[in-house]
Amino acid sequence: MPNTLASAVHSDLTIKKSRFIGCVEPMRDRASAQARVLELWRQHPGATHVCWALLAGGQSAAVDDGEPSGTAGRPMLEVLRHQDLEGVLATVVRYYGGINLGAGGLVRAYTDAVASALTGAVKVPLTKLRVLRCTLPYALEGTVRREIDAARATLVDVTHDSVVAMTISLPEPDAATFIARLNDAGQGRIGWVD
Repeated sequence: MPNTLASAVHSDLTIKKSRFIGCVEPMRDRASAQARVLELWRQHPGATHVCWALLAGGQSAAVDDGEPSGTAGRPMLEVLRHQDLEGVLATVVRYYGGINLGAGGLVRAYTDAVASALTGAVKVPLTKLRVLRCTLPYALEGTVRREIDAARATLVDVTHDSVVAMTISLPEPDAATFIARLNDAGQGRIGWVD
């Protein structure tokens, strides 16, 4: 099962006078990743490169940012894959120190910057969420709310019309048991909407 990170982790390496500032952090999508990279450019206006790799489902990316092709973004992405991570962004800000590292040296430097940051990482199992929609009589609203709390589910939305309509989010593995508990508690008066 893939993991994400509880919080951002950092590294700071100096290799042949070049400084490599690494960061690996939770990130949900490409737009957020690109915004973070722009923020890093604002924080480090004198940097030579801000290379990055994103693992976020179908929005994954590997960006070399002017380094020779395949020497930065791709190696960083491979470190994330090897660690079985998902929903994470790895960035490395490079300040060039005047000594060329060569392709192999660059691959090692970018890989080491990400791997070093991950040594202090707290990994969190990534759980797929399921959204449930149901309708119920007003008399059952309190019972359903208590079941939501007991299951550590999230009440996303509730509307009150001729009946109560609820949208509930909870981890996918817990959904079947939760539905069965509500069906028992509601004695068949809870309607599930696809």
